[in-house]
Formats: sequence, C-alpha cells, structure tokens
Amino acid sequence: MADAKVCLEEITGFLDGYKVLDEYRKKAAEANISWEKQVDEFFKVSGALPVTQAEVVGAVGGFAGPRDVVLCAAGSLPGDLHKLWRTTDPKGFHLEYGYSTMGYECAAGIGAKMACPDREIYVMVGDGNYLMMNNEIVTAIQEGIKYTIILLDNSGFGSIGGLSQSIGSQRFGTKYRYRDEKTGLLSGDKLPVNFAANARSLGAHVIEATDIDSLKKALNEAKKQTVTTVITIDTDLYKGIPGYAWWRFLFPRYRK
Repeated sequence: MADAKVCLEEITGFLDGYKVLDEYRKKAAEANISWEKQVDEFFKVSGALPVTQAEVVGAVGGFAGPRDVVLCAAGSLPGDLHKLWRTTDPKGFHLEYGYSTMGYECAAGIGAKMACPDREIYVMVGDGNYLMMNNEIVTAIQEGIKYTIILLDNSGFGSIGGLSQSIGSQRFGTKYRYRDEKTGLLSGDKLPVNFAANARSLGAHVIEATDIDSLKKALNEAKKQTVTTVITIDTDLYKGIPGYAWWRFLFPRYRK
C-alpha cells in the first residue's frame, strides 16, 4: 500500500534514460498505421439505415475540435469509442469504463462542463443508459450548463444483448418489446419510446437526426445553442466493431 502520487514519483526516478527497443517502437508504429486504416473503413458512410454506431462515432469525432471532450460510460459504446475515438488532447476522452456505470453520462456531462467551461462536451449515450438517469438534464437546464448529448437509439440493450447471444441466450429480454400475451415472451411489437419528446419535456433543445448528413447538421446547430441539447438518432442493434467486448475482461470464461 502506498500513496499513489508518492509511489509514482519514486517509480519515475527509476525510469530516467529508459526507452523501449527500436524494433518494438517500429512494430507499434506499424500496428498503429494498420489500425488507423481499419478505423477509416469503419467510419465510411454506407447510406444504409439505421446507421451503425461506428458511423456515428466517426461523425462526432470528425466534427469535434481538438480540445473538445467526448464522455461515455456503459453499454457497447465504450468499447467502440476506445477502439475508434482519435484523442488529440489529454482531457479529450472521458470514459468511465471500470465499473460500467449505467446512467452516469447525463450527470457527468454537467461535471465535465463545470470543470472545463471553455470546451465543448459531447456526451454519447445509448438508449438504455439514457433511460436510467436522464433526469439530470433538468439540473443542467436549471443551472444554465450547456453540453451536447448524442443519444443512440437501437431499441434495446446492445452490449448485454451481445453477451447473451454469445452464450446462446438469443438476446433474451434485451429488446424494447411488448410481452406477447400468448407466448409470455418479450417478442411483441416495439415499445413506442419517444426519446425526443422526453428530452423536450425536461427542457433540452432537441434535434432529431435520421442519417449521418443530418447528424452533422445537428452537431453544427447544437454547438451554436446556449442550452443543453439532445440529438437523437436510430442506430443498428447488431452491427458492431470486431474485437474485444467488456465481458471478456470481467468474465474470462467468455473469452474466445
């Protein structure tokens, strides 16, 4: 046990003059270039609807300035942001991923803006997390704190649904559906959750995007606003980014 700051200061002293091997540095640089090319491919707009989560990340990342902040916490978005977001500033990437704190985003956006009032704050949140604690939008309106929420609506819980499917449970109970009276299963019609109307009722300025072009226009409009703005956009529940998912770290037995 040690004080984190003191410990780091002592360890740093042992690293004076240390550097990795040139061969390792070269391999890392090559791997980075290779991955950047893959990211470019993920960001390409296909024109298909609903859009993919990766396309949304690409649009927001392309619009955000070098000192702007993206903030996220739980669901499938943190994994995609970790792999795709191109951070250019030490404070530009705020990801609460250690505990996968569902509902953290809307509240944390307030704190991020208070800490960095000269930066644009982009809160990216899925519909599941948004429903858990969207009430803090009221606090933002009350206190005159402006930030932008990009709400990705895939009509379900994409991350836990992916885990369910990976172990053969067929995404059980992870979609916004009515319960079928005959079968007793959650396989009925889609629930009519109106996220835009909800955000308006809380006092936010709301923009409903339908594709990547309208999302880019919405981001431009949101930046000009003086009140917290919510941008809604439908996204594909199934098209994700290949690679690790959070449960492969939390539950080693699910690693492939």
